[in-house]
Amino acid sequence: MDRPRRTRSLLAVLTATVLALPGLTALSSAARAADADLARNGGFESGLDGWSCSAGTTVGSPVHSGNAALRATPAGSDNAQCAQTVTVQPNSTYTLSGYVRGSYVYLGASGTGTTDVSAWTPTAADWQKLTTTFTTGAATTKVTIYTHGWYGTGAYHADDISLVGPGGASTGQPPAAPTGLRADAVTSSSVTLSWSAVTGATSYAVYRDGAKVQSVSGTSATVSGLSPSTAYSFQVTAVNDAGESAKSSAVTATTTTGSTGGTPDLPVHALVGYLHASFANGSGYTRLADVPASWDVIDLAFGEPTSVTSGDIRFTRCPVTECPNVESDAEFKAAIKAKQAAGKKVLISIGGQNGQVQLTTTAARDAFVSSVSNIIDTYGLDGLDIDFEGHSLSLNADDTDFKHPTTPVIVNLISALKTLKAKYGSRFVLTMAPETFFVQMGYQYYGTGKWGGQDPRCGAYLPVIHALRDDLTLLHVQDYNSGPVMGLDNQYHSMGGADFHIAMTDMLLTGFPVAGDPANVFPPLRPDQVAIGMPASTNAGNGYVAPPRS
Repeated sequence: MDRPRRTRSLLAVLTATVLALPGLTALSSAARAADADLARNGGFESGLDGWSCSAGTTVGSPVHSGNAALRATPAGSDNAQCAQTVTVQPNSTYTLSGYVRGSYVYLGASGTGTTDVSAWTPTAADWQKLTTTFTTGAATTKVTIYTHGWYGTGAYHADDISLVGPGGASTGQPPAAPTGLRADAVTSSSVTLSWSAVTGATSYAVYRDGAKVQSVSGTSATVSGLSPSTAYSFQVTAVNDAGESAKSSAVTATTTTGSTGGTPDLPVHALVGYLHASFANGSGYTRLADVPASWDVIDLAFGEPTSVTSGDIRFTRCPVTECPNVESDAEFKAAIKAKQAAGKKVLISIGGQNGQVQLTTTAARDAFVSSVSNIIDTYGLDGLDIDFEGHSLSLNADDTDFKHPTTPVIVNLISALKTLKAKYGSRFVLTMAPETFFVQMGYQYYGTGKWGGQDPRCGAYLPVIHALRDDLTLLHVQDYNSGPVMGLDNQYHSMGGADFHIAMTDMLLTGFPVAGDPANVFPPLRPDQVAIGMPASTNAGNGYVAPPRS
């Protein structure tokens, strides 16, 4: 963010156009005569027996062969995956194939122990065969095969799925009970669980308060349809052909209160502006009382650290030598109260172009919480805007799971923001203003270090946004100050026009695969949380969009 920026305005977006995702090139291999088809009920003649489906049913038409086929419809953040885990032999080659109909239909295998594979088709008006091959690792005895569609693209069909190769050996015993069960995300109506994989398990059963509520093929599940402010107990079992394991240790999670996020009196279309309260720029100093009444949220720019790693944030108002018309502290505080009385929200914005903040230690985290609280209390503010830029957030090379971050500066920031939210309660306004490469660039490069000459910032905000998605009032990504970004349509979009804003916003409203991995999807945000960050001045960097003429 450039210092000369006068304001930054944004408008909430309430549309979600679903775009496509590229897949991997299909491979093929002839099956050997001695091989067997290991897929169970690949023609769906016995309903969904053998398959674990997030959304799907069997139909009698259309079918590729026989009397039944799978029909599944993606919706929201669910890609309607159907999967089964198959026993295989180590160091062996397998051919996965199947027939599909629809748009953006995938067929793939995971857990191969070598390179997971998938094949896909962008569109298949009639039955189309997908084929791919893989070789298992030296210790691989289980592989999960799956088919799924893509978000919002309509129903797809699948039939005659086969996995041909050497058959695996069964132990004849149920697997051990799962360990490591934990609640990763809790909302007012759902709890997302994860656990450690169990050797020999082909699927898992999820129990809520002792009753089985879900079967899944992977090591995570989201239990939805829950009541707000309610405690639930969860357990998981592991399943294979020999039976079901004992239940895991229980984990208890309490759903949130049911708030829709942010503050209930913030307008649906909120105009947010950054007021240069700590310094002057080319347009001079604007007194807080003179901020236009059209601003719904006023971000005081900026609170800055005493040093990069101290965590100690100070807000120093513009000195009279730099801003001759600056108001007194008493007038400034009175103006805040007047704006709040008019229904406006006044926040302290931390960071900016020159305010690099790295919470590398827990001591820095605690100093951040204490000093930010002091600013909020001194001026009676409504909340906090996180405007970290530069290298304030950078990923460690091995931090590739946005749901479970390990990089200290990210872990400590999440902890600090959760502490502040808990301290001030549901009325606390929390906003974030990252640049696109901190967020949408995670679509291609999260955790890979391949962008901009090994730049570790790509997608670095994703774990922060995900961890705080139930506490976040607004995310207004800066749709400027960066280069072209690839959207979900596999096309690069350049800044400065509506096309760029639409592509970037749709990624947030639709969700997107992290580092191009269809199995690792960043879930969509609510429409009321997503806004568009635009520079109000040509001095603020590239990507300026001229306002429409009245």
